[in-house]
Amino acid sequence: MKIGILGYGNLGKGIESAIRQNPDMELSCILTRRDPKTIKPITKDVPVYSVNNIENLKDEIDVLVLCGGSATDLPSQTPEYVKYFNVIDSFDTHAKIPDHFSNVDKIAKENGHIALISCGWDPGMFSLLRLYGSAILPDGNDYTFWGKGVSQGHSDAIRRVNGVKNGKQYTIPVESALKSVRNGENPSLTTRQKHIRECFVVAEDGANLTQIENDIKTMPNYFNEYDTTVHFISEQEFNRDHTGIPHGGFVFRTGVTGFSKENKHVIEYSLKLDSNPEFTASVILAFTRAIYRLSLEGNTGCKTVFDIAPAYLSPLSGEDLRAKML
Repeated sequence: MKIGILGYGNLGKGIESAIRQNPDMELSCILTRRDPKTIKPITKDVPVYSVNNIENLKDEIDVLVLCGGSATDLPSQTPEYVKYFNVIDSFDTHAKIPDHFSNVDKIAKENGHIALISCGWDPGMFSLLRLYGSAILPDGNDYTFWGKGVSQGHSDAIRRVNGVKNGKQYTIPVESALKSVRNGENPSLTTRQKHIRECFVVAEDGANLTQIENDIKTMPNYFNEYDTTVHFISEQEFNRDHTGIPHGGFVFRTGVTGFSKENKHVIEYSLKLDSNPEFTASVILAFTRAIYRLSLEGNTGCKTVFDIAPAYLSPLSGEDLRAKML
């Protein structure tokens, strides 16, 4: 299948790298809002086009992977480009997923294309584990912890604050809350009690630091519900200490079974990631395979990870999956 990449930042480069590990895929082209001459792909001879010429590429792309940020890019890009292509995105503003789905679904159906939104490890893989856990243990509680690690979406949101030159945001689980869940204590935890958010910011010369800090801490859907610390550092410190993009997290489902609810159970799923964007890219490409197959079957409209049968993710045949993995 021919894959197009829109946006050549950390996630776009992760997609390019992951394609090399999927023999049934090839990188058809990279699209950018920048001057195409400034983009230097690792993949030899792959063309780079201006996004302004995207409508001319309908025959060159089976699935377009949208690698923009959730704050301002994807809400407009996904419904726009599903007019021309099958698309997949990693929209991760949880509170706005229902609206994003509705916007994309309508336009995808009108144009005979298929889209999959909010794909990655959360939303994405963690979403599936929450669904499986709650279905298996209906009398129980869900808990999700992120980190310690760099959130790409939150870091992108920081960098869009007026006066910010560069920024990274680390999500850190509150250790006491994590321990309580793991022990099967079923605590009732507020958003603030589960995570700390720590921001490292390089400000523009002459920027109002007090205003930047306030804009970050009060940002809806990102920071306003958390205890957030903002550190202002030099560009040299940033380049020395904050260039990596590690992440990870935990999904728990705790529950009880038995006629007297006498037996307790804890399901735990965890991730430890050296590279958040490269792992996210790997998840996206598995689901890219799925929606390509669905498109060949004539499916249209918007999908989420909940709508995809696991067999569609694997390059193996149904016969091989039954023999080797079932």
